[in-house]
Amino acid sequence: MSLHPKPRDTDQIRTNDPIALSSKVIDEGEAHEPTNRVTNELSEIGDGIAIVESFSHMVVFDTEEGLVSFDASGAQSGRAVVEALRGWKNNRIHSLVYTHGHLDHVGGSGAIIADAEDRDFQHPTVFGHENIPRRLQRYEEMNEWNLLINRRQFGGISPKHGLGLTTDIPRFIPKETVWPDVVYTDEMTLRVGELEMEFHHGKGETDDHTWAWIPSRKTLITGDFVIWVFPNAGNPQKVQRYPFEWAATLRQMMACEAELLLPAHGLPIMGSKRIKRVLGDMVSVLESLVKDTVNLMNEGASLNDVIHQVKVDQKMIDLPWLTPVYDEPEFVVHNIWRMYGGWWDTDPSSLKPSPAKDLADEVASLVGGENILADRARTLAEEGDFRLASHLIEFAARAAPQNLNIHGIRAEIYRARRREESSLMSKGVFAAAMRESEAIVEQVEHE
Repeated sequence: MSLHPKPRDTDQIRTNDPIALSSKVIDEGEAHEPTNRVTNELSEIGDGIAIVESFSHMVVFDTEEGLVSFDASGAQSGRAVVEALRGWKNNRIHSLVYTHGHLDHVGGSGAIIADAEDRDFQHPTVFGHENIPRRLQRYEEMNEWNLLINRRQFGGISPKHGLGLTTDIPRFIPKETVWPDVVYTDEMTLRVGELEMEFHHGKGETDDHTWAWIPSRKTLITGDFVIWVFPNAGNPQKVQRYPFEWAATLRQMMACEAELLLPAHGLPIMGSKRIKRVLGDMVSVLESLVKDTVNLMNEGASLNDVIHQVKVDQKMIDLPWLTPVYDEPEFVVHNIWRMYGGWWDTDPSSLKPSPAKDLADEVASLVGGENILADRARTLAEEGDFRLASHLIEFAARAAPQNLNIHGIRAEIYRARRREESSLMSKGVFAAAMRESEAIVEQVEHE
């Protein structure tokens, strides 16, 4: 299982130069090799500009006063990223800029500090938006919850990928993580040597996001506003995302007339025309999702109606920079509904629902037993109707929580459904349900 779009060809020849690869993919509109690479290898993109491709990337600028790094990658990849950096430059890291507070961007900061101390360098000054400390504090207060949802979300990823997302650890935030020294609210200008950087706050995947513009280099640093997959604006297990604001920020970036775009995931992009193509496509799908969802809400549609009616054109979904292998449009619709309509889905029965087991018991009684529900669920799954099959198998499992036959069927259904899904979000949830039933079967058999 991979975070990255599957190549559209079996040819896996590796293009070492990320700019050459991105240019080819954008110009041709299709990818024959991965576009979102976790290699921990450094590429020099321009004079004094480098990127280390990891989870997430580190983007670095060389100045007379030292290095400026955008993001630190994650805790598991931080040391390898710093080692790659040191194969390029050995001078001090003067400034570390967090594009946002997700742990794959800040978790590797401990490795940067350790490197500074090993070299007897002054610690870098850490910059970020004022909401980053609030995010990190929330992570501290909800440590167990965040560990749980990350295990579920990334549980299908093999540890061999080295992303550090499936490790059984007691702390969500590594204790070595460095919090920002300097925060800003809306905009900030930082000058290091001859390099002048403009920091801009924008909402998208998070509410603490920074994108940077470097006028002298006509370069954008976009963080997770560009990730070379469908925008992560709908994650079902995380806090509010901001699809409309995301699109507005991308429009601001397009107005910069940049010649180089450096993202936190995926390939760097060279050339104003290519940059505008990718940003414009993202704007188009996000704005269309918001418009179509809001229009249906204004017509009085229910959430269930909306998620089944609002779609993204398949031609857009097929583009390598919009492939829904991480998040997907249906989940973005949920977030749009949550933002503009609240949490209630307009189904009167869901406003103040009965306990789930009571409902399951009643349904099972009406149809003649939970085993009948489970058998019908399996038949529906075999016919390809996984949505309806999942409803029925959940009724059966709640009505008979220790029934080995039912949990065997439940595991089968979610194993098959996981295979049919494209996004990591869906795969993670369905894999977790599958493992849950497998664990119950194993436990009961050993009692």
